[in-house]
Amino acid sequence: MSSNIPSPQSNTWLVNDFRFHTGEILPELKLHYTTVGDPKGEPVLILHGTTGSGTNLLNANFGGQLFGPGQPLDASRYYIILPDALGVGKSSKPSDGLRMKFPRYNYDDQILAQYRLVTEHLKVKRLRLLIGNSMGGMHVWLWAQKYPDMMDIAVPMGALPTEMSGRNWMMRRFIVESIKNDPAWMNGDYKTQPKSAQFAAAFYMIATNGGNYGHYKAASTREATDKALAARLAAPLDADANDFIYGWEGSRDYNPAPGLEHIKATLLAINSADDERNPPEPPLLQREIQRVKNGRAMIIPASEQTAGHGTTGQAKFWKQELAALLESVPRG
Repeated sequence: MSSNIPSPQSNTWLVNDFRFHTGEILPELKLHYTTVGDPKGEPVLILHGTTGSGTNLLNANFGGQLFGPGQPLDASRYYIILPDALGVGKSSKPSDGLRMKFPRYNYDDQILAQYRLVTEHLKVKRLRLLIGNSMGGMHVWLWAQKYPDMMDIAVPMGALPTEMSGRNWMMRRFIVESIKNDPAWMNGDYKTQPKSAQFAAAFYMIATNGGNYGHYKAASTREATDKALAARLAAPLDADANDFIYGWEGSRDYNPAPGLEHIKATLLAINSADDERNPPEPPLLQREIQRVKNGRAMIIPASEQTAGHGTTGQAKFWKQELAALLESVPRG
C-alpha cells in the first residue's frame, strides 16, 4: 500500500438469500469492501479488474496518485469505497467450497451486489464519482445506464462500450478451455491446483497486457526474453482455477451498447492506444461515445512509458483530467 494513503478500513457485509440472474439463490453472500476516508465525505466508488480486489487499488500507481493530501481524491474530502466484486477477493467465490456448483454469475450479478452494498449497507444515496478499470471499467459502462441517477461522474477505463467479442473474448476463452481441458482439473474437483491455470494466466497476461514498448524494454534480446518468460512460468499463481473460470466467463454476455442513451452522468471514457484488449481500431469507442449525451473519450497515446492494457491502471496518465471533472461537473 502506498505510504501517503490514510489507514484503510476493511469490512464484510452478509447478504441473505442473494438471487442471481439465473434464478439461483445463495443463502449467504459475503461482500467484502475497503474504505478510505470519513463516511461523511463525498462518496466515490472505485471498481477493480478481473481476478483483482479492492485493496489492489491502494498501490502506489493508483491510490498513491489519488487518495493523498492535495490529490484529486483526497481522502480528507472524499469517502472512497473499494469493494471486492462478487466472485473474487474476500467476497463469496467458488473456492470457498461450492467449486463449480457456485451460482454462474455474470456482470449484472456483480453490479447488483455492488449497488446493494452501496445503497442498503452504506446508505449512500448518490455518488460523486463512479470509476473503474478493466473489468471495473466494463462495470461502469453498465452501472451508468442501469442506475443513471446514482452518480454525477462516470469514468470507465480500459474497456469498450460494445459486446464482448473478437480477440478479447477469444483470449478469455483460451484461459477457460486450457483449464477445462486439463485432466488434472477433474471437473473442478481437483486436489491440487491444475498447472494449466498458471500457464494460461501467464500466457494471457503476456498476450494482452504490458504494451509493445514495455515488453521490448524488459526483453530486448532473445536471452533476456527467455529469462523473463522462465520467471513468469515459474512464478506461483496466487489464485484458484475455478475462480479463474468463473471470473473470465463472467464477461460472456457483456454488452452495454443497447443502453448508452440512458446514461445521464458526465462520462469520460479513458483507453490507451496500445491496449491489447481494447484497441483503438476499429474505432468502436469513438463511434459509440457519440451516443452518450454528456460523454467524451480520451485515448492515451502509446509511448515508452505506457504499458498496453495496464496503462489505465496508472493514474499519472489521467489524474489531471479527473481533477478537472471533479472541479467542473455540478453536483446532482
